[in-house]
Amino acid sequence: MENLIYAVPALGILGLIVMAIKSSWVIKQPAGTESMQELAGHIARGAMAFLKAEWKVLFYFVVIAGLLLAWSGTLVENSSPVIAGSFVLGAFLSAFAGYIGMNIATKANVRTTEAAKTSLSKALKVSFTGGTVMGLGVAGLAVLGMGTLFIVFYHAFVLSTGGEVNGVDMERALEILAGFSLGAESIALFARVGGGIYTKAADVGADLVGKVEAGIPEDDVRNPATIADNVGDNVGDVAGMGADLFGSYVATILASMVLGREIISNDSMGGIAPVVLPMVIAGLGIVFSIIGTLFVKISNENDSVQAALNKGNWISMLLTLISSYFVIDIMLPEGSLVMMRDNSPEFTKMGVFGAVVIGLVVGGLMSIITEYYTAMGRRPVNSIIRQSSTGHATNIIGGLAVGMESTVLPILVLAAGIYTSFLSAGLYGVAIAAAGMMATTAMQLAIDAFGPIADNAGGIAEMAGCEKEVRERTDILDAVGNTTAATGKGFAIASAALTALALFAAYVGIAGIHSIDIYKADVLAGLFVGAMIPFIFSSLAIAAVGRAAMDMVNEVRRQFKEIPGIMEYKAKPEYDKCVEISTKASIREMIAPGAIALIVPIVVGFAFGPEVLGGVLAGVTVSGVLMGIFQNNAGGAWDNAKKSFEKGVEINGKMEYKGSEPHKASVTGDTVGDPFKDTSGPSMNILIKLTSIVALIIAPHIAEGPAHSAAEKEAIQVPDQALTANDDIEVLEIKAEEIVEVQIQQ
Repeated sequence: MENLIYAVPALGILGLIVMAIKSSWVIKQPAGTESMQELAGHIARGAMAFLKAEWKVLFYFVVIAGLLLAWSGTLVENSSPVIAGSFVLGAFLSAFAGYIGMNIATKANVRTTEAAKTSLSKALKVSFTGGTVMGLGVAGLAVLGMGTLFIVFYHAFVLSTGGEVNGVDMERALEILAGFSLGAESIALFARVGGGIYTKAADVGADLVGKVEAGIPEDDVRNPATIADNVGDNVGDVAGMGADLFGSYVATILASMVLGREIISNDSMGGIAPVVLPMVIAGLGIVFSIIGTLFVKISNENDSVQAALNKGNWISMLLTLISSYFVIDIMLPEGSLVMMRDNSPEFTKMGVFGAVVIGLVVGGLMSIITEYYTAMGRRPVNSIIRQSSTGHATNIIGGLAVGMESTVLPILVLAAGIYTSFLSAGLYGVAIAAAGMMATTAMQLAIDAFGPIADNAGGIAEMAGCEKEVRERTDILDAVGNTTAATGKGFAIASAALTALALFAAYVGIAGIHSIDIYKADVLAGLFVGAMIPFIFSSLAIAAVGRAAMDMVNEVRRQFKEIPGIMEYKAKPEYDKCVEISTKASIREMIAPGAIALIVPIVVGFAFGPEVLGGVLAGVTVSGVLMGIFQNNAGGAWDNAKKSFEKGVEINGKMEYKGSEPHKASVTGDTVGDPFKDTSGPSMNILIKLTSIVALIIAPHIAEGPAHSAAEKEAIQVPDQALTANDDIEVLEIKAEEIVEVQIQQ
């Protein structure tokens, strides 16, 4: 049974093989006319130019941070400088995951446009297959990377030394995996913020001058910012999102593994089953995501694209749930499992399965709630449409109200999920709930990534002058993509909250503190400072979009004024100028928000100690979750309110269409919502996890007392009370109580 561990990287490789097959299929599809291919080439070159510029800056960051980690690994007993290597690997794979998504997206977009000439069904197949390539690439790399690293260092630190599964040697192995997660999340934050600034600067500039001032359609070839806008869809909503989900996926698995080390188990894997279980569930999630993608299809123009996507998603989740029951039954023992913490209840394998169920239910509910608040035809979006009839200000008021209201149900669901998963399996249950929720990341990301591909396809159709029905089909996909993007962001922020709580629990244990007492003035001050961080982070990100958008607006106005013949199609705009503005602005402006997440935990931890840092983490998590939900949903609702006018909506008995005054008000709302939903909002989930991971990395350096000396770790094992597979349940309970009592006394 112990050999089951080797199946984990194999499942990751399977995902990458299927990814390669699907990528090959997409590339073989017809790419359309010469004009379409020329436009797609501009987009691909612009996206690659941005990535190269971003990678150049991040290379220096990775080298410097890696050297600091290697140095710090020599300062603490039982730590290891090898963490620097895993950090670099995590950063590389995170960037590579983003590249995989961007590379296929810039090939699938024009092929989706060509497919839309045939049917909506064909266009969905091409765009969704492109998204599937990204989803499987991210999940496959994450599972392969985590699984391989764990096998290597489990052998190096535990098996080769005869170390204890829940002792110092396993802690060292997992610390190195924490470095991998830190690298992944660091790159994810910069990629998400930088990509978000790029795409929204271009989008806002294109909308304000092109649609509002010049009165030309979205993605019109005459608009100088339209290529930059389409490039932004790839670098922000695809490459940035790929790195984001890679980091989230890895952090969730890591949190579960770290808490799994705290469990005393008599399983047939030599006690490592609780540690390996999250990786096995993630690996199986890849298999069932592949199966789920087979059900995403429609047969005619009237079939619902959203329903097809939902069908594939629910099937993959259901299969993961069923398989988890059998995996847990095989891997975990018949007797009780006991968390080595005095505030955690005893639990059984059914409790662990219950936590997986809770995680999938929470994820499903979060998706349903987010869809309700952001989808066309629902009350929230309709309310914004109605308020657009009285002007720009009331549209803004309506969108803000919807965003704030949309935090209520998700938070209640999240709170219930945290409480019930803790009752099911303690803090390990909270972490496993997050792992269960993220198990089908490949499917979630496939659904999420197809939207930007469809958006690009619509832009190419508009610029290339394709038939009206082509743009209508891509608009259908794009509208659904807006909803699925918002749904994916709600899903990500929920998993981030559960993961952050699990990482927080791991931090508390490693830092040697027993509780976070807000009656202490310094801890309460830390709580307030932590709650402030998501606000200043959002301010920096949104202000960056505003500054870059101003530059973009001025450039577009200049070209309309100084290049005669643009509006008459007699002259080509200087697209490269706009691409250059977005690239330089995004690289320049991404530094400050990213630095906050990395520097604040270090400064607070070393200056004020682990308990105050715990207060900061609590504040960041709660405030960040609320800000993320609010901004994602407000932006998504504003966007679909605007798109509703393009089909025509009835307001007070009168039909209003594109170009009407209410539509112009909705464009303003969408412009305000753009940095909400695509820059600062989706960055919140990375922010709260990254601060927790940084705290976890520095915890041994700021730990209170000798809580992690080798002698104490060995003493806690209590050899005379060792659990064996032959003990009956009553004996196991007695021994577990004795072990916990020894720990409490120590």
